[in-house]
Amino acid sequence: MRRPSKEMSVGRGRRMLVYCAVIIAAGSTGAWYLRQGPERVRAARSSGPAAIPVTIATATKRDLPIYRTGLGAVQASFTVGIRPQVDGKLEAVLFTEGQHVKKGDVLARIDPRLYLAALDQAKAKRMQDEAQLSSAQKDLSRSRTLVDKSFQTQQVVDQQQAKVDQLIASINADDAAIETAQTQLDYTLITAPSDGRMGVRSIDPGNIVRASDAAAIATLTLTRPAAVLFTLSARFLNDVRDAMARGPVEVTAYSQDNTRVLGAGTLLLIDNFVDQASATMRLKAMFANEDERLWPGDFVNARVSIAVRRDVVAIPSVAIQRGPDGIFTWVVAAGNLAQARPITSGPTSGDLTIITSGIEEGERVVVDGQYKLRQNSLVSENGTAAPAIAKRDRAS
Repeated sequence: MRRPSKEMSVGRGRRMLVYCAVIIAAGSTGAWYLRQGPERVRAARSSGPAAIPVTIATATKRDLPIYRTGLGAVQASFTVGIRPQVDGKLEAVLFTEGQHVKKGDVLARIDPRLYLAALDQAKAKRMQDEAQLSSAQKDLSRSRTLVDKSFQTQQVVDQQQAKVDQLIASINADDAAIETAQTQLDYTLITAPSDGRMGVRSIDPGNIVRASDAAAIATLTLTRPAAVLFTLSARFLNDVRDAMARGPVEVTAYSQDNTRVLGAGTLLLIDNFVDQASATMRLKAMFANEDERLWPGDFVNARVSIAVRRDVVAIPSVAIQRGPDGIFTWVVAAGNLAQARPITSGPTSGDLTIITSGIEEGERVVVDGQYKLRQNSLVSENGTAAPAIAKRDRAS
């Protein structure tokens, strides 16, 4: 029998050493695994995706007023430039800038002497013509007597009658001249044509003013009541007309930042045409403006009350998302799983939107954190949104 060589013995020894090393390493791994304990092993086996924190609101039924809001400007109900109607030296300005005045109050005075002299001259001319008329009437009476006695011809009587008629016409012209002169004299006192507030004075006493001047001495505005002229999209035309047909339409004026209510009024009219270039229509509303919070020229937001939708399901507008297949919202279903659900929306009022289909009362919708969600994502309630109230309602 052949004896194993020295090389074979060495190879067999090396293999034994490798086997032993493998066995030792396996034993060490098993010991480490046992030291971790059953709790950590169980947690490692059951680990999954973490719940996504979101903010949730509940769909509720309510009566929701529908509004349409447009940008507008305040207008005084009466605006007039106080200008001279005759030429002359402005003797005095009798109002204070910013003063409230009454209709008929004297605001300024122009030097009246030239116009007083013209009036006196017209009156004197009438007195002269009246004297001539009296003399002509006496001559006419004598001529008729002489004609009856055949001492005078009828031609002389006719000529005398024409002279009397001419003088009567002259007196009528004198009356018109007197009236003109009196009117010119009256115009030297500039009076308020209406109640209102005076603006900044632009011409000082001592200046020569003319009726043809473009600049006014000041501007008078009547702000009680005041008007707001604003625009809305033409697609709301029928809604506004229907609202006006039901009765007075309430309009509320807000400051430009929608934080303050400036007044409540009534829609007066819709302009008689739609601006095709901008697809808008102009509307005008009147406000009592007793506190004068509406100031002429100021920009305001005019909110028109179109209708009140009764017993409708509404959710915060921020919960509505738009996708390739239309609008949808994330609904938190049983097990706190988020599901994307298609919806059909109605009008929007402030922070709320009416949902006509897809959402039922009491269902929970996600209003914040939607960008992390996938279909059937596990969610945790990070907070509950406060009941959404229209911003402008809060301002009121």
